[in-house]
Amino acid sequence: MISRRQVLKGLAAGTAALAISKIAGAGARAPSEPPPMEHAVVAPEEAIARLRKGNHRYVAMKRLSDPGVGPKFRKALTEGQWPYATILSCSDSRVPPELIFDEGLGRLFIIRVAGNIINPALLGSIEYASLHLTSRLILVMGHESCGAVGAAVHAWENPGEKETPGIDDLIKRLMPAVLKAQKDTGFQGKELV
Repeated sequence: MISRRQVLKGLAAGTAALAISKIAGAGARAPSEPPPMEHAVVAPEEAIARLRKGNHRYVAMKRLSDPGVGPKFRKALTEGQWPYATILSCSDSRVPPELIFDEGLGRLFIIRVAGNIINPALLGSIEYASLHLTSRLILVMGHESCGAVGAAVHAWENPGEKETPGIDDLIKRLMPAVLKAQKDTGFQGKELV
């Protein structure tokens, strides 16, 4: 279950990591409908408020009955996209932002990559959402028990073990964060994940 303190801290900062400890089931859906598709820019404060409300619905297992995936919303999306927030999230299949924030198609511009690393292509995606779409909030959403972070910790503890070039690159990009967390917290091994 996501602690209220973690959610409020992560959302209030806008770019702070949101720690997800246990993912609740999909749960029952409330009979309410989502607001109509907007084409206007949403202020960051309003975007944070929407994400909070959606997360509260998710945690309470009272998700919208049609969170923007029905036929009328899909038809509106053939004209373009108007996301109110950009979310950089881990690729981990246990933490899909659309479900965690109870949002449907076209409302969130989501960039997913193992370990929430950033590279030029990912940065370009974030810039595109901010400069060419309607997104004015960037949220970096982390989670516990991240396999990518675990791989970086394992690599630090087992130097010389080789992975594929792609995984090695991922580990290389995560290693500074692992070393900083180790230094700042004194944690070792799985405690860092």
